[in-house]
Amino acid sequence: MRSLIYKRLSSRDNMDAMDIDESSALTQNVTWQESTQPSWKLSFLNVLVATISSFLFGYHLGVVNEPLESISSELGFNGDTMAEGLVVSTCLAGAFFGSLLSGWVADGVGRRRAFQLCALPMIIGASISATTKKLQGMLLGRLLVGVGMGLGPPVAALYVTEISPACVRGTFGGFIQIATCLGLMGALVIGIPVKEVEGWWRVCFWVSTIPAALLALAMQFCAESPHWLYKQGKTAEAEAELEKLFGVSHVDSAMVELSKSDRSGDTDTVELSEMLYGRYFRVVFIGSTLFALQQLSGINAVFYFSSTVFRSAGVPSNLANVFIGLANLAGSIIAMALMDKIGRKLLLLFSFLGMAVSMGLQVAASSSIVPKSAALYLSVAGMLLFVLTFALGAGPVPGLLLPEIFPSRIRAKAMAFCMSVHWVINFFVGLLFLRLLEQLGPQLLYSMFCTFCLMAVAFVKNNVLETKGKTLQEIEIALLQEYR
Repeated sequence: MRSLIYKRLSSRDNMDAMDIDESSALTQNVTWQESTQPSWKLSFLNVLVATISSFLFGYHLGVVNEPLESISSELGFNGDTMAEGLVVSTCLAGAFFGSLLSGWVADGVGRRRAFQLCALPMIIGASISATTKKLQGMLLGRLLVGVGMGLGPPVAALYVTEISPACVRGTFGGFIQIATCLGLMGALVIGIPVKEVEGWWRVCFWVSTIPAALLALAMQFCAESPHWLYKQGKTAEAEAELEKLFGVSHVDSAMVELSKSDRSGDTDTVELSEMLYGRYFRVVFIGSTLFALQQLSGINAVFYFSSTVFRSAGVPSNLANVFIGLANLAGSIIAMALMDKIGRKLLLLFSFLGMAVSMGLQVAASSSIVPKSAALYLSVAGMLLFVLTFALGAGPVPGLLLPEIFPSRIRAKAMAFCMSVHWVINFFVGLLFLRLLEQLGPQLLYSMFCTFCLMAVAFVKNNVLETKGKTLQEIEIALLQEYR
């Protein structure tokens, strides 16, 4: 009987009248429920399973860093920098296509099935890479893994946002970044014996199939997103999943919130034109710009160049990677603790400002004024501070904030679009960084990165809405009113 109350309206003409009726009839029944928050324990395991995809994302980003020399030697392309570059960039190309498809997959088959589809090419691709004896096989495997990598992060961000209670949504979102850091560090640790043990690089790929298989299996027992179920007209199933995630006493209030969300937009197919220059343009522009500024801040350039800087200071590359990984993990843990306390917007502002200061240290280190011995330590300190402040906000917040600010109707496809922007800029930064460094010099290049960080501070201050502690429907209504 309860599901009949939340039945969708087929025409927008009846919305205003129905809103008045529901305000008087339903709000009284659920007000007492809103005084207490749902327990985080009910959805916690679902979030942990979802973050396995983020762990895999981090692992595959770093899995070829240490073994690349061994791979190239055994597969017969040692010294061919183009082939070595393809082993890395083919994965990024696959991730771009995977992210483009992620919105349509998540909306078409649901969030749980999308995770399982994300795991499938990772298992197949890693198996091909682990068994291949030719460069072509390695590239095919990396391409398939990349498709899974592209599918995973947008779906993880959607799923965690949609199943988490508002009071801990930011904290749970922080687990995505932490899982990515652990994946990167896991790849580093697994790759340690690669120079001593012949063929160990194949083990590095085989290992990744274990968490991928675990993700596919465990998702079978996780809750589906109630938001997706409600959009599909499966009201009874949505209620059942809400009961699993929030507890029986919070089902009525959650269903009222879902019904508000459903009416704020039509249920027909989302056209790309609506996101590019229609009524949703503003929120999609904010999301795309945040991801663009995240990449233009120079974070990947710092990761690419960190080993060289540390070696110049007499620090071995393995130890340098550990320092970078620890700074990244520490920042992510702090961000998770603060996300629901000081809010997303403040974390973003502090993060980009700290990154700008860090790039300022790099500029100073590359100038002729600072003595060479001091410049090396200043550069190392600047890199560690940059990674730490990036992990405090610019790293984890966009992936959490975007599913929060996108209306339910476009959420999955808008995330796919914004993640595609992320991958395109990521690709070009990686492609052009060393050439720009050679032609412009470190001082001018780091000054450009510093400028982008300051631009990000101004952009966040003027455009980003604070979402801390608000339900997705409250955020959606507030944004539609503000950007109307």
